[in-house]
Amino acid sequence: MASEAQIAKLIADIEFCHSAMLPGARLPLVAGPHCFGYVMPALAERLRAVASNIEISSAGVTMPEALLPRLNELAAAAGVPARAEDFDVRTAPEGEVLGVLDRGALPSFGVIGVGVHLNGLVVKPEGLHLWVAKRAATKKLDPGKLDHLVAGGVPAGHSPFAALLKEAWEEAGLDRGVAARAREVARFRYNMERPEGLRRDVIYAYDLELSEDFIPKPMDGEVESFMLWPLERVKQELLASNDFKFNVVLVLLDLLLRHGQFPPEEAALLKSALHRGI
Repeated sequence: MASEAQIAKLIADIEFCHSAMLPGARLPLVAGPHCFGYVMPALAERLRAVASNIEISSAGVTMPEALLPRLNELAAAAGVPARAEDFDVRTAPEGEVLGVLDRGALPSFGVIGVGVHLNGLVVKPEGLHLWVAKRAATKKLDPGKLDHLVAGGVPAGHSPFAALLKEAWEEAGLDRGVAARAREVARFRYNMERPEGLRRDVIYAYDLELSEDFIPKPMDGEVESFMLWPLERVKQELLASNDFKFNVVLVLLDLLLRHGQFPPEEAALLKSALHRGI
């Protein structure tokens, strides 16, 4: 049983992902009838300097729908960093695709970013184990943090499941046929203030049972190493440290709750915090 302070720590970890209040200091970003993002006033001014038909008022930043195909051009001209990977722009996770925007610009524009996380599970006689990855020290975001076996963003034109299959091979050398057995178990949404800007993330979480003889291989240099931990060790790490990447905590708590790792009273508190906004 965890202590009161440890449960409070986990709830604080969850709340950490919900640190942004919208619109807050930002202005809604609107094209036609679509409110698809939130920008700081300084960026709004830079965008208007690039395209004079962008209007700024106390109600928000309005652009013609004709500018939606030019979002990357506008972002580059306004000095927003890029990562050479486009994401679909939507007003809702499964809504109409309005355009594309470079992944690096999503936080500056406050555009929804969709990601996938995979719980790579191994059943052993002594109990359930989880593959844990350590992010490479060269990662731009959250270097050295603990992560899932497979986790990544959903690029433009991909469904979450298609992105999962792609990431499974690229990050862990996981065969597509094996990865295709993964099943969706949860979704999480949060609005978070980060050094890079506003994260309006939607996470699709999956479970996949793997054989004991599967050994993941770092394929793309994004992972330093993989470790196979019993669920109890995962729980103790969450209780005692901040070593896991911030959004991994959400998916792992859901996993632990589904497998009865917390007594009823603690579980009720964690579930209430975890599933806010879903």
